[in-house]
Amino acid sequence: MAKVTPEGLITALDIGSSKVSAMIAQKGDGGELIVLGTGQRESRGVKRGYIADADATEAAVREAVEQAERIAGVNIQNVWVSFSAGGLVSDVASIEFELGGHRVEQSDIDALLQAGRESIDPAGRMVLHAQPALYTLDGLTGVKKPLGLHADRLGVHIHVVAADGSPVRNLGLCVANAHLEVKSIIASPVATGMACLSDDERELGVALVEMGAGVTNVSLYAGGMLVGLTSIPFGASDITSDIASTFGMTPAQAERMKCFYGSANASPRDNHEMIEVAPLNAEDDVREGSRITRAQLIAVIRQRLDHLIGEVQKALVDLKFSGPVGRQVVLTGGGAELKGIADYAQQALGRSVRIGRPRGLTALPEAHSGPAFATLAGLAYYAASDPVDLRELSNGHTTVHRPKGFAVIRRLIAMARANY
Repeated sequence: MAKVTPEGLITALDIGSSKVSAMIAQKGDGGELIVLGTGQRESRGVKRGYIADADATEAAVREAVEQAERIAGVNIQNVWVSFSAGGLVSDVASIEFELGGHRVEQSDIDALLQAGRESIDPAGRMVLHAQPALYTLDGLTGVKKPLGLHADRLGVHIHVVAADGSPVRNLGLCVANAHLEVKSIIASPVATGMACLSDDERELGVALVEMGAGVTNVSLYAGGMLVGLTSIPFGASDITSDIASTFGMTPAQAERMKCFYGSANASPRDNHEMIEVAPLNAEDDVREGSRITRAQLIAVIRQRLDHLIGEVQKALVDLKFSGPVGRQVVLTGGGAELKGIADYAQQALGRSVRIGRPRGLTALPEAHSGPAFATLAGLAYYAASDPVDLRELSNGHTTVHRPKGFAVIRRLIAMARANY
């Protein structure tokens, strides 16, 4: 039988368009995260990141969590859940007030954060994150600990991520119906960035491209925080669908062919390497399987990739990710497991590209150490860091409205892209 839940357990739950995965971890004596158990099930109720079949999603959640519980030998009651659907928006709210030159006290910081919380205007969306990122002293940005320093003006940058309310509520409902308490719903780019990006990358500027099955999220980090975010309604499953329709096979067969023989780059020998294509209906003896060259398969993959990476390039331009050639792009998500994808993206984007994988987790199974599980690991990191959040906590996720009459505070809402 499973043991009673011990203290300090963290359960991450990543509900994606292709799979539902769960991870149970615990903080070690040295602060490290130790993976106790993992679980995974096919996602049959999620389309483009949105819940399309609540019953199927609930069943997948229940099965993935139960598998992780059996491996870990514990029962869990609450989970940290990812949200990766389109419609996510990110902004940075900046707020500042006069101190008159005296030393910054904790009461000043508390008052500043309270004013910042009240100044957030998500325009009717649901706020997923409202976190103080960096403070400013007399216009100097990048101050992490202002307590005890003298200043005429004290300010703070607040990182805000919001989403449409209904998809988030549907996600929470499916988890609740699986008899699990939702500790928090975390935007996928926020979690993934914690698992894949170094502190230096987040500080100097990096673009994180999450190639999921149904959605590709492009997020921009600078100054240590997420400063821009956009979603593209295409992903790795579109490549699979193209293969299936082009060569007349089931999606499962197409996915297997993509994983075993597919690549983002072509070579001359691909014209001579033959691949067997099974009949669409294995029980039908009338139509025999055919053969294609690996070059034909790669041509189909490249056609979709050209379109997808073209959309990523447009997103990077819209996010003003321009400047020195050294600016890096990190690819992650299930689509980043395609052979040769980093070299292909590097050539197409004209920037340094690497594959982002989960870092620093102890006892992480090899099967869950690839880029497809970066969000799952990031959820555990996020939960362990227990970041300060300025939202009201009445129901975990609150739509915050801007109050009227805020004469004392000088408020500025702007994207933190000073380095671009």
